[in-house]
Amino acid sequence: MDFTLRPATVDDAEAMAIMHVQSWRESYGRLLPPEFFADQESALPDRIERYRASIAAGHSRMLAHDPDGELVGIAAAGPGKDEDGPCELELFMLYTLERIHGRGVGQALVDALIGDSPAYLWVLDDNPRAQAFYRRNGFVPDGKRQLCDPSWYLLPEHRMVRPGVRESCSHS
Repeated sequence: MDFTLRPATVDDAEAMAIMHVQSWRESYGRLLPPEFFADQESALPDRIERYRASIAAGHSRMLAHDPDGELVGIAAAGPGKDEDGPCELELFMLYTLERIHGRGVGQALVDALIGDSPAYLWVLDDNPRAQAFYRRNGFVPDGKRQLCDPSWYLLPEHRMVRPGVRESCSHS
């Protein structure tokens, strides 16, 4: 599949928010009740403004567009938020639309954002497709687990870590 990658701009915030919620529905529709998605859709104006403010503040997001210019993937990485972070870089999000799964878009986003650097991420326990993708990229569970916040119905998730070429991430 042909696609283009580029950093997000403030003008992308609306398309990003809509695509983000669509990808949640596709990825987590079997895990979360319809009310979750209704709440997310009703909160789109707030999410759009948060994206605008975040991008304006310099927090980068990488976007993937199909040949027709439709947004099909979003990703973000930056300094880790965990107090006990195993390394400095965290992959905060990686979402692609279901119709382009397996076509290299997710891989291109990961490569563009973190390359082969040491990094960590959080993934839902019941998300085998994402976990397999991350394992192919060198990430392994480090034993750290937590529950998502109540708005995510306390779904369990775990941390995965990739040492990278410098082996500078520690495993718990």
